[in-house]
Amino acid sequence: MPTWILPASVTLVCWGIWSFIPKITTRYVSPMSAMIYETIGAAIMGFIVLTLVDFRPDIHVKGICLGIATGIIGLTGCLGFLFAVKSGKVSVVAMFTSLSPVITLTLGCLILKEPLTLKECLGILSSFTAIFFFTT
Repeated sequence: MPTWILPASVTLVCWGIWSFIPKITTRYVSPMSAMIYETIGAAIMGFIVLTLVDFRPDIHVKGICLGIATGIIGLTGCLGFLFAVKSGKVSVVAMFTSLSPVITLTLGCLILKEPLTLKECLGILSSFTAIFFFTT
């Protein structure tokens, strides 16, 4: 079994649950309040990881800047997701936002020059077709 399968499976389960819980959360608090509480949860997780690296994270200016940018972009997307699930069906919103790997794939092709196969192109096309059926 490839070494990436276990952590990717954990990610799949966590992100699936992460996509569901905000629908319930926004029944009790506003999306902006939910964002604050999610950020507190992220800070707790950050502290746990900080202890795992003995309070000595790697230091590299580009890595730090990219990591911070990733946090800002990720939490901005999280806030958008919270507003979307507040008023939309969680199943439709989650399926729609699950197209985000298409953006990742495109950036990988354009910036990292990673090749895109015909099979991957067909997968992208079928994902757009699925989203069409989910959202109409």
